[in-house]
Amino acid sequence: MYESLTLAVRAAMIVGAMGLVAGCSNVTPEQLSAVESKASEALSKANSASTTASEAMKTASAAAEAAKAAQASADAAMACCNDNKSRLDSMFEKAMRK
Repeated sequence: MYESLTLAVRAAMIVGAMGLVAGCSNVTPEQLSAVESKASEALSKANSASTTASEAMKTASAAAEAAKAAQASADAAMACCNDNKSRLDSMFEKAMRK
């Protein structure tokens, strides 16, 4: 019983392998070249997308640096404004005491 089951499984595997080989042999050169063409086109588009993403990353980094510089300038201007306000308040208080 076990031997006949093993034989049946082996036979099924051999028939399946032959079916795969026979199925693969039906590919024509035109079909193969079409697949290669599509694969080359996909690779080209992937490379282009990678380049575009790299450029976008560089632009984003530059924008982040510009934003940091702008924030630093705004912080400095606010500090100056607060200092001027304090001076004016102090001068106004002195003028009111006299």
